[in-house]
Amino acid sequence: MKLIVGLGNPGEEYKNTRHNTGFIMLDFILGNKIEWRDSSGTKLLYYRDSVGGKSTEYIKPTTFMNNSGVAVAFVKDKHKLNFKDIVVIYDDIDLPIGKMKISFNRSSGGHNGLGSIIRALKSEEFLRIRIGTSPQTPSGKIRKPKGEKDVLKFLLGEYKKNELDELKKLSKKVALALETIFAEGKDKAMSLYN
Repeated sequence: MKLIVGLGNPGEEYKNTRHNTGFIMLDFILGNKIEWRDSSGTKLLYYRDSVGGKSTEYIKPTTFMNNSGVAVAFVKDKHKLNFKDIVVIYDDIDLPIGKMKISFNRSSGGHNGLGSIIRALKSEEFLRIRIGTSPQTPSGKIRKPKGEKDVLKFLLGEYKKNELDELKKLSKKVALALETIFAEGKDKAMSLYN
């Protein structure tokens, strides 16, 4: 069993916000035809499928971002997963919209959802697919907000339609990266998609 976690906040008011990029990406990858199941008492929604020939569970924690680790630890223990079987997809303000980066065994970089998972698993040894959320200048420079208040406002702000279109386009690449991770390993995926 493999686990793919999309990070976000529950509730309609957060639906298309930048901080919900993990949820958005899972919805684009899986499409609107699937039905997320509620796992009673476990604070998550899940969907089962297969990726790269491996049985896979996708989850969306239904706690707020800074408690995402509760759901991830629950599923890891339930299925007796190794850390290498877990991939977390989340927003990254240090990357431009339309870009992704696969990373492994790194700190949270200040991301509260990731920090919660690291604390709950007592390890940083899992894969992440970081999805860019920052706009770019015409010269390619990232325009990200400065200061805690502005960063929070930016992350909880909604994507524009053209930005969601960029994410939808990127979701095809993310889906291919996930297949490569599970079929051929993280090193191969990193060499192809980073």
